Amino acid sequence: MNTTAVCTLYPLPYQADPGHYFAAIRQQPGAVLLDSARPLADRGRFDLLSAWPLAQLEARAQESGEGFFQRLRDSLAQLGPAQLPEGCELPFAGGLIGYLSYDFGRRLEALPGNAGNAVDDLDWPDARLGVYAWALISDHQLRTSQLVFHPSLAPRERERLVTWFSAPQQLACGPFRLLRPMAGDWSPEQYRAAFERVQQYIAAGDCYQVNLTQRFRAPCSGDPWTAYQALRQACSTPFSGYQQWPDGSALLSLSPERFVQVNEGQVETRPIKGTRERGATPAEDAANAAQLLASPKDRAENLMIVDLLRNDLGRSCRVGSVRVPQLFTLESYPNVHHMVSSITGELAPGKDCLDLLGGSFPGGSITGAPKIRAMQIIDEIEPGRRALYCGSLMYLDVCGRMDSSIAIRSLLIKDGQVSCWGGGGIVADSDWQAEYAESVFKVRVLLQTLAALQ
Repeated sequence: MNTTAVCTLYPLPYQADPGHYFAAIRQQPGAVLLDSARPLADRGRFDLLSAWPLAQLEARAQESGEGFFQRLRDSLAQLGPAQLPEGCELPFAGGLIGYLSYDFGRRLEALPGNAGNAVDDLDWPDARLGVYAWALISDHQLRTSQLVFHPSLAPRERERLVTWFSAPQQLACGPFRLLRPMAGDWSPEQYRAAFERVQQYIAAGDCYQVNLTQRFRAPCSGDPWTAYQALRQACSTPFSGYQQWPDGSALLSLSPERFVQVNEGQVETRPIKGTRERGATPAEDAANAAQLLASPKDRAENLMIVDLLRNDLGRSCRVGSVRVPQLFTLESYPNVHHMVSSITGELAPGKDCLDLLGGSFPGGSITGAPKIRAMQIIDEIEPGRRALYCGSLMYLDVCGRMDSSIAIRSLLIKDGQVSCWGGGGIVADSDWQAEYAESVFKVRVLLQTLAALQ
């Protein structure tokens, strides 16, 4: 007999835009939004938001990845087990919400023989996750919005939250603007020099593929939430997210890419490899999509990462369970077409979501193959740390459900500066001019949207 305590649900009026509810808490401690700004069938079905965490966990100096993950496990145990009411399909019953930065990967994988040239100029914490005993979740398939209360949440706090969201106060948004146009850290000539160094490593047999990224930045001022709302409208994606801290720093993510999802022990990852710009006319757009799907180079690049992720998932999945149900499928977004594959598996007995995350992070689609050598080369060639970029926004609940993104198309605002990154996979037959152009057009809509704000 299952005696696990059951969560309490409180229905609210359905809102297709989570900003209606999130605006009422966005400046409260620990406020976080995971936003399916462009729902897709089985991806981006739910929005999830919360605030006032019971605890905030950051990776400590010199703490190993496994040490941090054990603290996360302990925090989930302290919150206590729970289950959702029978028949309820919501993805979260209380647990952890936050992010792992790309640089958290240094705590999981040793990078021997690397000088570590990339400068940590943003000083962004490697990981920050809160422990949340409630969430407001909207289901865009069933068109419902409701509060979900973990059984440990005090009745008085439940009443406070019901009152808060029954008549949410919309905080006024301030303006946001760039103080000068965003510019890349690399000129085309500098990008070419970095590209050629990657090619030398590929020719020497060190690696097959390396994800090479450049950073764009500009001084800015104003309200990051205003920037996020404009970006969401211009480039909606199913793995978006927003979080802001008291010092004014904020993350704004418009990611189209799932990293790993776990539901009832079933695992999925959906790497993106292969990109084309959207066409100016329907005919040109269709031709670009068809050219992407037919490209031998992009298919080979995608397949390299599929094989890498099959190996990564195999470290925590039941032997024989890892499959590739989708290979080289097309996903289209307002600014780009992507080639996407799906790898699935089943968690092995004795393994949990954090074992899976530890064996797979950071995602192979944004490192290269083989992964550790590609990470070393990235650290040597790119001038700055990636911080949140290519990390993951994620939740992990007390029932063992997890979903996470690859934080591409993401921006950080800190100390009066906004940064975003664009890049792509370099292989032996890559052309530097085409790769440079791709690093720009992937983020062009983000840069143009911010430039238009006043």
